[in-house]
Amino acid sequence: MAVGWIYHDDFLKHDTGPGHPERPRRLQAIVAAFEKAGLDRELVRIEPRACEPRSLYRIHTPGHVQRIEALCRQAPALADSGDTPVSRESYATALLATGGVLTAVEAIMSGRATRIFCTHRPPGHHAERDRAMGFCLFNHVAVAADYLTHAHHLQRVAVVDFDVHHGNGTQHSFEERADVLFISIHQDPRTLYPGTGFTHEIGRGPGEGFTLNVPMPPGSVDDDYRRAFDEKILPRLEEYRPQALLISAGFDAMAEDPLAAVELTEHAFDWMTRRLAELAERHCDGRILSVLEGGYDLAALGRSAVAHVAALAAE
Repeated sequence: MAVGWIYHDDFLKHDTGPGHPERPRRLQAIVAAFEKAGLDRELVRIEPRACEPRSLYRIHTPGHVQRIEALCRQAPALADSGDTPVSRESYATALLATGGVLTAVEAIMSGRATRIFCTHRPPGHHAERDRAMGFCLFNHVAVAADYLTHAHHLQRVAVVDFDVHHGNGTQHSFEERADVLFISIHQDPRTLYPGTGFTHEIGRGPGEGFTLNVPMPPGSVDDDYRRAFDEKILPRLEEYRPQALLISAGFDAMAEDPLAAVELTEHAFDWMTRRLAELAERHCDGRILSVLEGGYDLAALGRSAVAHVAALAAE
């Protein structure tokens, strides 16, 4: 199956400064790994288009968007928290990243592509409505999920986040809504940033029961994730029957990653992706939009991204 690929060299322009783990070399490592595996010749390149700032306003406050723009004009600077530096190009790069995800949504909904992987930075799943954090400025996957509901009138959109860190920003975007099911599997929040994502966090009001958090102990391995998928994640997705499936594809649960203590191999990302793709074929005409989040050991990031995209491409 042909897989669409959103990528642009302008994503390298977001400069986080020396020594920061979320660095341009992350994308260069993925591109090099794709080339080595021959995936770059199989993927269908889709040119991203920057979104207008107003495209973010259903997920982020106008004040937040304007504050990030102003901060980048003063760069180098830190956005809201001490772990999220910005450069003069960061605002434009983040708009291109969110715009690339919206470009991918249109490609999927028009039938141009069925599955698309967005290779961009900065990442997004920690960004709150009015706060940048965890290397994230704007929450790309949340904007895309919301766009599918209000622009394409889908009633059931699922977001599966397998980044090792809980996707707090995405959860908070939808915790009072039933039209987006948010599922996150991540390292136990008692032991890892951002300290959210406990099992009792299930949503509120009309959204109660439409958030599923699956915290995993430090040291968890492939078989532990397989059991969690089989026993918790896949049954909930089957019950929900999503009309579109979005993946927050963080690869920092790899054993080599310096920012966490989960011990996965790239085979786990192959298996998780294949099972999600099978479910998408049953319930949403195969439609999957995968959005890059974390992953900070360059070699491990390349291997796991290749495994993920090769699984998306499998028939």
